[in-house]
This record gives sequence, C-alpha cells and structure tokens, in this order.
Amino acid sequence: MNELMTGRSVLVTGGSSGLGAAVVTAVAKAGGRPLVLDRQAPADGVPWSECDLADTRAAEEATRHLAERHGGLDAVVTAAGIDTPGRLADVPADTWERVVAVDLLATAAVIRAALPWLERAHGSVVTVASTLGVKAVSDATAYCAAKFGVVGFTRALAAELAGTVNVTLLIPGGMHTAFFDSRDAQYRPGPDAELNDPADTAAAIMFALTQPSGCAVRELVVCAEQESSYP
Repeated sequence: MNELMTGRSVLVTGGSSGLGAAVVTAVAKAGGRPLVLDRQAPADGVPWSECDLADTRAAEEATRHLAERHGGLDAVVTAAGIDTPGRLADVPADTWERVVAVDLLATAAVIRAALPWLERAHGSVVTVASTLGVKAVSDATAYCAAKFGVVGFTRALAAELAGTVNVTLLIPGGMHTAFFDSRDAQYRPGPDAELNDPADTAAAIMFALTQPSGCAVRELVVCAEQESSYP
C-alpha cells in the first residue's frame, strides 16, 4: 500500500494486457482504484468500459462515463498502443492511420475528456511514448509519427497544465508483452533481444504517480540495459 495512492482512481487505457495490465496491477497493489478503457475485459473485478480507441469521440465518451460512474478521476495513464510495421507504400492507408489514431489521437482525446476531473483533483497524467518517439527507424513511419507526436504533445501539455495537473512523459523500450506477436517474423525481436518486464516499467509509472505535492517527474526513459533503439 502507498498512502499517496490510497483511494485514487487511475484510468488506464489498454489496461487488459501488456504494460496497461501491469499498471492496473500496480495501482491496485498500492491501494488505488484502476479503471480501464480497452476492447477486451481486464482482470476480474476491475471496472472498465469497452472502447475502440481509434474512435476518438467514443474514447472521450467512455472516459466521461467511467469518471462519472466511479466518482471522478485522479490520474490517467495512456498505455494503449498498436503498430503495424512495414514500408509506407505497403501498409494500407486505413491501417497506417489507425496506428496514429490509437497511439496519438486517442491519447489526446482521453486526456481532454478527463481534464475537468484531473484539474479538480490536481491529478496526474502519464503518457506512454516509445524509444521510437525519439529515434526513427525504417518501416515504422506510422509508429514513429504517432510516438514522436506523443512526445511533442506531452511536453506542450506539461507546459500548459503546470501547477494544475502533473504531466509525465514515459519513453519505454521494448517489453515482454504480446505487442510483437502478430508481426511478420522480420519485425519481431530476435531470441537474444533485450526486453524489459512490463512490471518494471509500471513501477516507473507508479514512481511518477506517487510524487508528493509540488513535485513533478517530467520525463522518464525506461529500457533494458542493452536497449538498441535508445539513444
């Protein structure tokens, strides 16, 4: 338990799997109340709203619904993320744009909808970018565009909300999650790839969420020691 988290409501996008699920577990263990936006149900007993985050208006509505139903929000963690790697000419336009919608536009939409509650609570936001939000690679134009966007969006938001809502940018490296499972073999990490446990990355998020009043963690880079995509 952590007294700074006790009773705090934390909305986690993508909270049914991967990093999002690790954050849900960490919030609950610390005494907080996780709430989830996802297309699939999270762990038993965790309140959630089914939502396709690519539909940003639906994401806003689902955020408001969860906040109203559960007495407000104290924090938001935008852990949802997708990717379909490939060369620009080979990735269908709808697929390319869905990556940007889920990874960037939904990040802004959920936070926008949550702001009235976050401002009242002097709450916190943690956005999840990627090491590919600071380093571009081939065959990742959609993902890099979205994650570079998350970096810029979050830095601007931190300036905009300074003194009202604490805003933290998380830049994680690769993790042992299902994120890579649906990719073609050429885009999957090799057997010797250095990847983090999502629980360790979630612990960094909890560090940001549990800072005392007046102290803000603006940016965190969390990756395996041999991470090749950073710096």
